[in-house]
Amino acid sequence: MTSLDKPTSDTDQHHRTDQQTAEAKAVTEAALFEAFGGVRGMVETVLPGLLFVTIFTINKNLHVSAIAALAVSLVLVAVRLIRRDTVKHAFSGVFGVAFGVVFAMMTGNAKDFYLPGMLYTLGLALAYLVTTIAGMPLIGLILGPVFKENLSWRTRNPGRKKAYAKASYAWGLILLAKCAILFPLYWWADTTQLGWVLVSLKIPPFLLAVYLTWVFLAKAPPPIDVFAEMEAEEEAEKARKAAASAAQAPEPREG
Repeated sequence: MTSLDKPTSDTDQHHRTDQQTAEAKAVTEAALFEAFGGVRGMVETVLPGLLFVTIFTINKNLHVSAIAALAVSLVLVAVRLIRRDTVKHAFSGVFGVAFGVVFAMMTGNAKDFYLPGMLYTLGLALAYLVTTIAGMPLIGLILGPVFKENLSWRTRNPGRKKAYAKASYAWGLILLAKCAILFPLYWWADTTQLGWVLVSLKIPPFLLAVYLTWVFLAKAPPPIDVFAEMEAEEEAEKARKAAASAAQAPEPREG
């Protein structure tokens, strides 16, 4: 090997490492996009609340605003069902809007349309923080099946567990900051002010949390594909059984 071979080898190795890193980032980005619904999921999250506050700002009619928000949520679900798409994000939006509608109708206070969603955000923030402190970061429980690693990151992939912990802390703190803005407004602001601030805070904190999750996971070790491992074990078991059967088969007798 000449002295010129080593730089070439190092360059190839560096190129392969960069390619693997790029592939890991792409896989992570695709998994996050799938897990959190992508652009369409964000639209389905924002649209009912945006419609409610827009109509209420114009005519101050709680019933019309609430019915319109619920109707558009149902339409979004129907569109997904017709197209045979995943409906979990649309359904979660319907349930959230339905709780808000029922609560606001019961109290007669239009601001209460937003209260169930705000309480859910607070509960989710605490869940991210508490599960991480307990050693079971929630973002890992959510994304583990998406990456086909299930819970293998807990005991077999410490670097990945650390990344999930960082991401869960990020989600928890970002959602707590959002609650710190919204709950004082619930008491002090009117319905339209609260509604417009809430709509404006739907996407940016979410995108920030997703971005930080992507950063942490892109730098983490790759996931362990437990499904591939199980398939390999099944194939190996079949091969062992086939070999054992062949060994036990009687040898053909001679003439």
